[in-house]
Amino acid sequence: MTQSSAVTAQNDSNLIPATDLVTVSRAVADLRRGEIVLVQGHDNGEAHNVAVIAAEPLSQHGLQRLCDIAGSDTAPAIVLPRVRAKSLGQTAKDDPFVAFVSDGQSDVDANRLGEIANPLLDLDALPAGEWRPISMAENAAIRLAKLARLLPAVVTVPVSADQLETLARAQNLLVLQSESINGYENASAASLRQVSEARVPLEDAENVTVIAFRPEDGGQEHLAIVIDEPAKDKPVLIRLHSECFTGDLIGSLRCDCGPQLRGAISEIAKSGQGGIVLYLRQEGRGIGLVNKLRAYALQDRGFDTLDANEELGFDADERVYRPAAEMLRQMGFESVRLLTNNPEKLTGLESWGVTVSERVPHKFPSNGHNEFYLQTKKDRAGHLF
Repeated sequence: MTQSSAVTAQNDSNLIPATDLVTVSRAVADLRRGEIVLVQGHDNGEAHNVAVIAAEPLSQHGLQRLCDIAGSDTAPAIVLPRVRAKSLGQTAKDDPFVAFVSDGQSDVDANRLGEIANPLLDLDALPAGEWRPISMAENAAIRLAKLARLLPAVVTVPVSADQLETLARAQNLLVLQSESINGYENASAASLRQVSEARVPLEDAENVTVIAFRPEDGGQEHLAIVIDEPAKDKPVLIRLHSECFTGDLIGSLRCDCGPQLRGAISEIAKSGQGGIVLYLRQEGRGIGLVNKLRAYALQDRGFDTLDANEELGFDADERVYRPAAEMLRQMGFESVRLLTNNPEKLTGLESWGVTVSERVPHKFPSNGHNEFYLQTKKDRAGHLF
């Protein structure tokens, strides 16, 4: 990435202010605790605000607070992925998410809403009610649930502009713009800063420095594992490796992540020219460890690795590559040779200004447990084995 493009990246008009970064980060924590947050959005130029609580950690106390905000005339809506709605009897629609509203508040409780949101559970029937499209604010709330690594399902009630101000002040609830939520990942990546580094000799590469990068809002750190002393005036050999607790740490045979990580370190060390493994905190293609375990449970029922993610309400791949591009830029590398079988990683890096001069194949034998997984990556995700 050239100096001029680096400046552009830092001043991208799509970035949200640093104060909003912190607000979104706090809202993520609130959502994980089962707290209510307020989201502002616009539909066809008209304001549409909602009070939101995540379906996964929903308690009866939290639901009652939400109902108190709504008043006795308004039942809460549960926003669900289309695939889950279809399994619950909704007629097919193209919208990725839809909302279900029961005929009355007394028809649902927190446990029932949690069951409705959980795609691993088979339900006999829903309470009486109707389906409707979701608003921009509710769509942003789903994005927030994904950032929290929760199931992408939320419970909402409408909030007027006057209510919004009162609730924020009287109950100390966070207020977020939908644009801030939707722009969070890019803005967080652009705010990454180096916070520490240390020499860490490894089994297959003794001359290694690990550099940690942290975003301004204090979110998850990404790591650069720098092997030897790669030159900055020619393409550097790198691997983008998404965190995988099961494969990297405990040796799971369901994926090829462990062999890919250790193989990349070994290959870079043997090259004699050095290189970098960027260890990105994007477990389970960006859905988080808990949801990855849920996806594994669905795979045991016959879903492939991509369909399992989508059955949970996520995209087949939720990863973003701006963090990797920003780390490379700050370390002074403009051009790379990329160890990968995934063409999406090439386009992902190049879209943020990094020149990929060569794709270096990075293949490992299957083990009997991951043959279907690898075949799916080849047939459906276009991996180049």
